Amino acid sequence: MLEDTYAHTPLDKMFRQADVYGVGYDPQRAEKRPIRLAIIGCGGVAQSKHIPAIMRLRTIWEPVVLAAVCMRNEQQGRKVAETYRTHWYSDYIEMLDTEKPDGVLVLSPDSLHYEHAMACLSRGIHVMVEKPITRDLDKARELCEYAQRQGLILMTVSNKRYSPPYYRAKQHGIEDPAMFVGKFNLGYDYVDILEGGTIHLFDLVRYFMGDVKALTAIGTRHYDFNRTGYEFDNACIQLEFVSGAVGAVYTSSAALSLKPWERVEIYGKNRWLAVEDQRTLLLYDDETGPTKLYEPVFPNTLVFDEEFGGFMGLIENFCECIRGNATPLVTGWDGMKAYELVVATHRSIREHRRIELPLTD
Repeated sequence: MLEDTYAHTPLDKMFRQADVYGVGYDPQRAEKRPIRLAIIGCGGVAQSKHIPAIMRLRTIWEPVVLAAVCMRNEQQGRKVAETYRTHWYSDYIEMLDTEKPDGVLVLSPDSLHYEHAMACLSRGIHVMVEKPITRDLDKARELCEYAQRQGLILMTVSNKRYSPPYYRAKQHGIEDPAMFVGKFNLGYDYVDILEGGTIHLFDLVRYFMGDVKALTAIGTRHYDFNRTGYEFDNACIQLEFVSGAVGAVYTSSAALSLKPWERVEIYGKNRWLAVEDQRTLLLYDDETGPTKLYEPVFPNTLVFDEEFGGFMGLIENFCECIRGNATPLVTGWDGMKAYELVVATHRSIREHRRIELPLTD
């Protein structure tokens, strides 16, 4: 019976029928201009987050192609190329000049972000660069100004803006927020707590609250097991916003990462909301009424980390910007200002004083 049913169903109709995973034919997506992307630096994050997000977009008919990847490790590079039917290069200049991609994801080590991003921009190639955009504010500003002069897209990997709970909180949450409270744990003793983790929370600070006017931070290295030799393992940062709002961020590299690891609270007039672990959104907007709740239902709701983690939205936005159909939800300037908060936090802890923004030296 099954064979008979398929035998009498026109191939084009059968192919275009949607299924439970939402991968039916989508003409609105499929008819867009194809975008060819390349990746510089194809390590664990690229292979576990960005490339699966690209493949998931292709599954739902987004015409995006992984044209090539560049990494020095030949064994890893050839594995990625074979797995995803793309091309591997050990030399990023050769890749850029040979493949001429529309856009490049710069996912290399922080110290190489400026070099790799500038090589792309100077060839007229749009760029999305991993956070932090660089570890040098002057070079970050130079990248942003150069891209702006050339009319090129420069985005940074701030995927949390695209994660459904945070995106919904922005669209349906607090219109005139008065206070922000955030917590971020990163219990890995080989990662720089601010540059490698809390910078995501700093970006959300600006996403929801606008620019920061000044901050005051205190930090302590209470334990002595961090392999990076970082200055502190726990820190508290008080924030003053240009809008007149206030806020606080608490971050720790000594606790656990997943029990729970991230929380954001935003307070407004007669309402407040909370986002727990980038999954659950709670909105309290009635003194006696019910709490409004948004969260995925496991395992009945199909949830893909590529989508829920925000990576699909990030890459789709990048492609749409290249096509000229959208503007970046997160720009290079946003990446620079998030890193500026990192630098200001370090300075405040070292110098035991309030730091005004923007930094001028």
